[in-house]
Amino acid sequence: MAGKTKEMVESWSFLDTAESNFRPLVVIELVKGTKEETIEWFTKRIVDKKANGGAQLLIKPLVTENGVENIYLVGASHLRLLLGAEAVGLVKECSDNSMRTFTYSSRKTFKHYADDNHDFLTMAECQYIIKHELENLRARDEKMIPGYPQAKLYPGKSIVRRLLTSGILVQIFPLHDREELKKLSHSWYGRVKIGYQPLDDIRCYFGETIALYFGFLEYFTFALIPMAVIGIPYYVFAWEDYDKYVMFATFNLLWSTVILEVWKRMCAILTYRWGTLLMKRQFEEPRPGFHGVLGINPVTGREEPMYSSIKRQLRIYLVSLPFVCLCLYFSLYVMMIYFDLEQWALDYHKENESNFSSLMLYVPSIIYAVVIEIMNLIYRYAAEFLTSWENHRLESSYQNHLILKVLVFNFLNCFASLFYIAFVMFDMKLLRQSLATLLITSQILNQFAESLLPYWLQKRYNRRMRKRMCSTKTDMDLSLAEQVNMEKEMGTYLGTFDDYLELFLQFGYVSLFSCVYPLAAVFAVLNNITEIYSDALKMCRVYKRPFAEPTANIGVWQLAFETMSVISVVTNCILIGMSPEVDALFPDSKMDLVLTVALVEHLLLAIKFIMAFVIPDKPRDIQMKLAKLEFESLEALKQQQMQLAAESLKE
Repeated sequence: MAGKTKEMVESWSFLDTAESNFRPLVVIELVKGTKEETIEWFTKRIVDKKANGGAQLLIKPLVTENGVENIYLVGASHLRLLLGAEAVGLVKECSDNSMRTFTYSSRKTFKHYADDNHDFLTMAECQYIIKHELENLRARDEKMIPGYPQAKLYPGKSIVRRLLTSGILVQIFPLHDREELKKLSHSWYGRVKIGYQPLDDIRCYFGETIALYFGFLEYFTFALIPMAVIGIPYYVFAWEDYDKYVMFATFNLLWSTVILEVWKRMCAILTYRWGTLLMKRQFEEPRPGFHGVLGINPVTGREEPMYSSIKRQLRIYLVSLPFVCLCLYFSLYVMMIYFDLEQWALDYHKENESNFSSLMLYVPSIIYAVVIEIMNLIYRYAAEFLTSWENHRLESSYQNHLILKVLVFNFLNCFASLFYIAFVMFDMKLLRQSLATLLITSQILNQFAESLLPYWLQKRYNRRMRKRMCSTKTDMDLSLAEQVNMEKEMGTYLGTFDDYLELFLQFGYVSLFSCVYPLAAVFAVLNNITEIYSDALKMCRVYKRPFAEPTANIGVWQLAFETMSVISVVTNCILIGMSPEVDALFPDSKMDLVLTVALVEHLLLAIKFIMAFVIPDKPRDIQMKLAKLEFESLEALKQQQMQLAAESLKE
């Protein structure tokens, strides 16, 4: 271990920050009018050697048409990126086809490595390394950002995060690679084809988190096909007798368990191949918005803001929880208005009995579906504000509290009316109509709001920007300047939260009331096919390129989908128990019916949990590879300890 550290230190000391072939990877945009002393101090910290507290990166200003220097391009030498790959713990494939954590000292044992091969690290990995190094630029003895006395610093504080929260730094984003993006676009969405997505190429360009989302979207779409194929005959033959849906509902319950368990295995295969299954979780730093009184972190020993957990809990239970409950009550109130509209449409149809009155029967559901989407959007902003106000120290804690708030509200807002129709009104015909209308309307609205509208707005902006850039006479590289100016005005991709949420709600529509509307899976498949193309379009053409984020799974969403599948067991069992034919089997005692339905539901849940236990989360070969790597790591550690003990005995 000592030898490895010594070699790495020597590599850092000889690292040259000047490189003739400067490759811009990341863009830094400062606010216009940033003071010269601030720019000079910040750029110096970026290029300074690691020993002096710098990032040891390369930086170059991009002069705009009016001569203002507020945009900077950041790159790094090949050697710097290799050392950075070791620092962040990237896992790469070795010559013996095994996956191992990259180290600079053993670089020649890795597949495709060569001193002159600058493509050993993908562009996404290089940008991730630069982001990591910039975020780890920390204040040393500075008390404030030069030129801005109000922007306080303390030893160990992230400089980039302070610049962001102070409004001096506008944004940091990775540049697109035009040629690679063109190739990816063509193979991904440039032509309509029946086949798999280029997940490995998506991962190389956008990183593991986004590639895993598209992998899950593709897998979920294929998994829905059996449900769609079986559901079509039920709908075509218009069987109004819901007892005939018992087999379909039973298949649905087993299907929902199997697909989620098989996904875990597929996820393990993908992330092992990409190296993220082996990556060790890094120590989490305080999130940028976290604030408090300065104190000493007992774990790191560094000075950082401290905030009482009691205060946070009081904010959660005395403010956030009542607000969420109030929003849920308002959602139920809107739902009751919807039922009044349904009754009005029904009365109108009975009075007129015309084609127009028949169409009017669908109007309340369409209006309600639009209102649901608007309420979900407004609540999302409120939930983000509240979760930020709760002042969570870690980003993971912030995300978990935000997801919980949003999931609870979205679940009630989207499904409360369906539960009310099914279990209070006992109107199966209205349930089928409402489910179909809500599902189809929400899919159309999401496709328009997420992809089509942003794409159209971005295209208009690009045309204006090209005209302006072409009329500008400067000596700079026009194509690079045009690219940077276009990309900095693009929308920022906020992560996969909304994409997973959409799939989660879709899964609910398909699984919760499957025995009533089997055609839901058909519409889900059609939507997801267009979703793959529209999401690919927005990633490549609408949003700025996001930084790659290594991940080993889909996180809390796996638990969310599993919870939904458990709820679907209960709802489908109750719906089957409510059918007249099942009810006729227990003419004397309704209690016997309830107990029988409860028994069947418990048996199905037991089968579900047994299947989840029996199906391993990781394939056998990956389990063996992971065990082998763990054994080798322990053996290497034992050898190092024995070597140190032998050296100490010699002394």
